[in-house]
Amino acid sequence: MRGERGQASVELLGSLPALLALALILFQLGAVGYASVLAGNAAEAGALAMAAGGDVPAGAHESLPGWSRAHARVEAGHGRVEVHLRPPALLSSVSRALEVTGEAAVNAP
Repeated sequence: MRGERGQASVELLGSLPALLALALILFQLGAVGYASVLAGNAAEAGALAMAAGGDVPAGAHESLPGWSRAHARVEAGHGRVEVHLRPPALLSSVSRALEVTGEAAVNAP
């Protein structure tokens, strides 16, 4: 029995990298989902600004929280607004690869 002392501790230390990787993947998936919701809301705000004759990029950017404004790109034209948003990530290349897009349209009267 003495040879098995500390076995649980060794197994826990061996599984920590896998648990950490799983936690990072789950965080990244949550960040992508949240960024997708934010991009859709910002596109709607931009479309409302377009319908009112206001500044579309400003309307879209104002609806975003501070951290995401720097990572947002707004494209508007022909009654459509697209907001491209990069989710937060540890690596910028991952953030670029996981960029999400929200779209909204304005119907002409």
